[in-house]
Amino acid sequence: MKQTTHIYCRNNDAMLEVPMGSSLKDIYQRSGLYLPNQPLIAKVNNKVEGLGFRVYRNKDVEFLDITSASGQRAYTRTLFFILCKAVRDLYPNGAVVIDIPVSNGYYCNLKIGRPVKPKDAEALRERMQQIIDADLPIHRHEVHTDEAIKLFTKLGARSKVKLLETLGTLYTVYYDLDGYSDYFYGSLLTSTGQVKLFGLELYYDGLLLRIPSSKNPSMLGEMTRQDKMFEIFKEHHRWQNILGIGTVGEFNAAVQKGYASHIINVSEALQEKKITRIADMVAERPEVRMVLIAGPSSSGKTTTCKRLSVQLAVNEIRPVPISLDDYFVDRDRTPRDENGDFDYECLHALDIDLINEQFNALFRGEEVELPRYNFQTGRSEKSGKKLRLGPHDMLVVEGIHALNPDLTAQIPEAQKFRVYASALTTILLDTHNYIPTTDNRLLRRIIRDVKYRGCSARDTIHRWPSVRAGENKWIFPYQENADAMFNTAMIYELAAIRTQAEPALEQVPENCPEFTEAYRLRKFLRYFQPIEFEALPPVSLLREFLGGSSFNY
Repeated sequence: MKQTTHIYCRNNDAMLEVPMGSSLKDIYQRSGLYLPNQPLIAKVNNKVEGLGFRVYRNKDVEFLDITSASGQRAYTRTLFFILCKAVRDLYPNGAVVIDIPVSNGYYCNLKIGRPVKPKDAEALRERMQQIIDADLPIHRHEVHTDEAIKLFTKLGARSKVKLLETLGTLYTVYYDLDGYSDYFYGSLLTSTGQVKLFGLELYYDGLLLRIPSSKNPSMLGEMTRQDKMFEIFKEHHRWQNILGIGTVGEFNAAVQKGYASHIINVSEALQEKKITRIADMVAERPEVRMVLIAGPSSSGKTTTCKRLSVQLAVNEIRPVPISLDDYFVDRDRTPRDENGDFDYECLHALDIDLINEQFNALFRGEEVELPRYNFQTGRSEKSGKKLRLGPHDMLVVEGIHALNPDLTAQIPEAQKFRVYASALTTILLDTHNYIPTTDNRLLRRIIRDVKYRGCSARDTIHRWPSVRAGENKWIFPYQENADAMFNTAMIYELAAIRTQAEPALEQVPENCPEFTEAYRLRKFLRYFQPIEFEALPPVSLLREFLGGSSFNY
């Protein structure tokens, strides 16, 4: 008699009895469940697994499609795998680096010994489609790490070898596609035919790999030009060359050799030099009366503002900080979101007319009384604080809407200097595994919320999707308006964050939905050789989150 096990399917609240050893794909076919966008992966006891995963004990299972964050990650990784396979097929002596997320896609650096041409993008796109149409199986292999190291050494995949050599794990999972082997740090789809849509086109000196929109998987994500953002990523590649570190394996090896202090010092110096350059740009424009600093959640805007203020002072400019939080409208005038809750992230939650009226008055040399918002009563009040700008004074305004032209529409453009600050990851796991920029910020926010706001990692993870939705609506569309962009991430950051993030993530219980993300982040952080944050200088931007800053917040 064949042994069976019980599966609770969260999608339809059904209990299934299946043969022991059934794959998740088998279980979906038995479930009677129908997902219009097809299941790509599944949560098994709130841990993400590929559909080839086999079940031998009672489990909770939830099938996920491309509209979920985990499903889209698996889809994207599989596309990376197919692209790498196509490059190997067409350019046996070439290579590709999956580099940076930009323009609603992923910039890929194709290294084929000559400039990339439109015909290369066309040939690779055609080969990728052939691989997809063939519906080739993607095989998952779990082997001793030493065996995986030997495999990738033979294949010449140096960045993977360095990563695995410094990881310290006993076993390693790798994938095989029609004789081509590669390593990815998360689950993949089980066959190439599950990929339904993609785009590949020439982008600057490389390629842009485009993926379907999570909101509408039948369409590719809208391609938007991000020239300034792309240049910031390129700038940090130059910084990587200075340090000689571009991947986590290289970073870990350097830390193990005792170079952590050098990495920290050079990284901090490069960042300070960038802030100095921005201050110099402001000083070179005598007509500027106001610096506007914007960025998404946990981007380090506050410390950026403070460090830039120091450098402005060096340029004989007296910075005058202004908080947009004091310009909220009365609560009964505050817009509401789709759930009927007060939407404080909406631009129109601010008194735009008062902002423009007071700022213009200050620029005319008049005295104004600044408002103060009372969060207890939900009313705007007079603060009693009077302000008049001197000849060397400059407003420094920080807030999520600072780059939105509607915020300061009545102020002449010549009087404004806009800065966009965000944590744009500066290191790759290996040449085929990029690190999502949002992971940096989420980990920062988890640490900050636990240390200073009394919020658990579970609470922060739960709210993160709504935070991201607000950013997509109110921040990211305006980032290219910046006169200067500043990457607040550092090459050593995730190694320093690890020691504080792990304990917070371990507190997320397994029986809640947020465990999936907490578990993923814990696995991800284990790639980094930890370094003690005590080695960071007191003005480091990371101390805004880790503690011990010489700035007052």
